[in-house]
Amino acid sequence: MTEQNRNYDVIIIGGGPAGYTAALYCARAALRTLVLEKFAPGGQIGIVDHVDNYPGFSEGIDGYTLAAEMQKQAERFGAQTMFGEVTEVSLAGEEKSVLADGIRYTAPAVILATGASPRELGLPKEHALRGRGVSYCATCDGAFFRDKDVAVVGGGNTAATDAVFLSKLCRSVTLIHRRDKMRASANYYDLLTKKENVHFAWDSVTTELLGDQKLSGLRIRNVKTGEEKEIPCEGVFVAVGNNPNTSLFSEVKLTENGYIEAGEDTKTNLPGVFAVGDVREKPLRQVVTAVSDGAVASHMVEEYLEKV
Repeated sequence: MTEQNRNYDVIIIGGGPAGYTAALYCARAALRTLVLEKFAPGGQIGIVDHVDNYPGFSEGIDGYTLAAEMQKQAERFGAQTMFGEVTEVSLAGEEKSVLADGIRYTAPAVILATGASPRELGLPKEHALRGRGVSYCATCDGAFFRDKDVAVVGGGNTAATDAVFLSKLCRSVTLIHRRDKMRASANYYDLLTKKENVHFAWDSVTTELLGDQKLSGLRIRNVKTGEEKEIPCEGVFVAVGNNPNTSLFSEVKLTENGYIEAGEDTKTNLPGVFAVGDVREKPLRQVVTAVSDGAVASHMVEEYLEKV
């Protein structure tokens, strides 16, 4: 396809809650705003059946509807959305350049809102059972499993905090870890050992997800003895890490975990480049913290554009 130029004041790469909040605020500030989204609005939230912890919806709301409303709200003030895969970026100069589906877009400011993808177990049925017992976010979905038996897969701080959180809601929590001790901080482990409804499956890996329409249990295997057994449960929370979507951003400084290094002001090491949402190094990744990032970034973009 022949490259065409499209000029904007700000380009936002990623159409999740952080991206569309930034678009809303930028558009309301009369900035020519473009959102580039690969698939559909919402990012990870777009495939969540029910969101209960976003303020303003007393009965909750499905993720797809929430994402679509965010898009419509931003576009009502003039933000534009283009669907296409970003394949090349140039962010170091005063004029930033983004190539998506053969069309080159330019702007003096860019907001990176590409999110992070949860690492999966890589098992059959995992995609089919996502939202039907398989979850990657305990704080998002834990309330749906109140008084039920669940499992957590992982051994780091995320797995430990998930298990602590779920132990307050669920009848039982089985923490499955491939080693004989957790990598999590000692205080988390001490707290878990005092929970009567928390059980441990050490030296074990999950080999099969049981159930068809919804999860009914797990099959696990002990890596030392080879012994297999089934764990009945209605939910499994996968906490084996995330992969930040940063492969295109070689010019941007990353943390040792691969996330974009940006503070609460969302500024990266490059002037005019900002990072919001799950792609940014931060202590809590939720819809509400993502939209907060988007609002902050738009303010920083306005300040930056006044100086260039």
